[in-house]
Amino acid sequence: MSATPQRRMTAAMVLVPVFAALALWAFVWPAARVAPRDVPIGLAGPESAVAQLEKGFQQRGDEFALHRYDDAGAARAAIEDRTVYGALVAGAQGPEVLVASAASPAVAQLLQQAAAAQSPDGQVKVTDVVAAPSGDPRGSGLIASILPLGLAGLAAGAAVTLMGLRGGRAATALVGGAVLVGVVGATITDTWLGVVGGGWAAEAGVLGLTVLATGSAVAGFAALVGPPGIGLGALLMVLLGNPFSGVTSAPEMLPEPVGTLGQLLPPGAGASLLRSVAFFDGAAAGGPLLTLLVWVALGMALVFLGARRGPAGRPAPSAAAPRPAPIG
Repeated sequence: MSATPQRRMTAAMVLVPVFAALALWAFVWPAARVAPRDVPIGLAGPESAVAQLEKGFQQRGDEFALHRYDDAGAARAAIEDRTVYGALVAGAQGPEVLVASAASPAVAQLLQQAAAAQSPDGQVKVTDVVAAPSGDPRGSGLIASILPLGLAGLAAGAAVTLMGLRGGRAATALVGGAVLVGVVGATITDTWLGVVGGGWAAEAGVLGLTVLATGSAVAGFAALVGPPGIGLGALLMVLLGNPFSGVTSAPEMLPEPVGTLGQLLPPGAGASLLRSVAFFDGAAAGGPLLTLLVWVALGMALVFLGARRGPAGRPAPSAAAPRPAPIG
């Protein structure tokens, strides 16, 4: 057996377990360490009653970041603006828990349990201010939609690269594909399954933009360094982006810096933006929208830069280069 096949065989044997270890770390570690970390919630009501509630929550360490509001109306507004995930309102009949299952079913359940622990009889009144749709009360459909979007973006970037599309043609293919994915995705998730409940066009736009951000980045990496760029895109957008997105719980419930990093990648930003437009009338949409647009701009810039430099980063041949003259 020659040296080259021997090295290839060894590389294959080593790379597979390395990839498996990386995948297990990326998916299992955040899931195994899910816990509240400065989850923003509100407290509202009379000063004396709120002080008592605040004392109880402070005994839980840094699980919650507490925000005070004058009354239940102000707390509801903060929930609808996505400033907090929920709130406890102190009243004569005991505390009332305001939750938003559309923002995070996991946090809504956690807040109910925390409030019940402070109640003398373990019972609290719960009001779901922004409820998840009846077709997806646990948010499972929205959660499950993020991985397919990442895979669609990865497939788009890989297809553009392997088909040899460059520059404007690559950009047109990426945009056109993303638009179609947005239309198909909104038709499935909204019209058919009812797992999201906002404006159809806005949801289609978010789904398409999420795919475009991923696809542009993958195609851009590949245009700059060649086919290995597809692997780099897969690593960032799927292997890390999906488990780091926090879509199954909340970014604040992931270990740091995973929660923060996840929101800087298209899957996490896309999930947050989709929740905003689907359930909160676009509240708190600015940050994730900007993140996706930055990825699109970066990816497209790399696509055009790669087209100018030629395949795998080599300078493209000049159209004006003189042709060799025949001898004799």
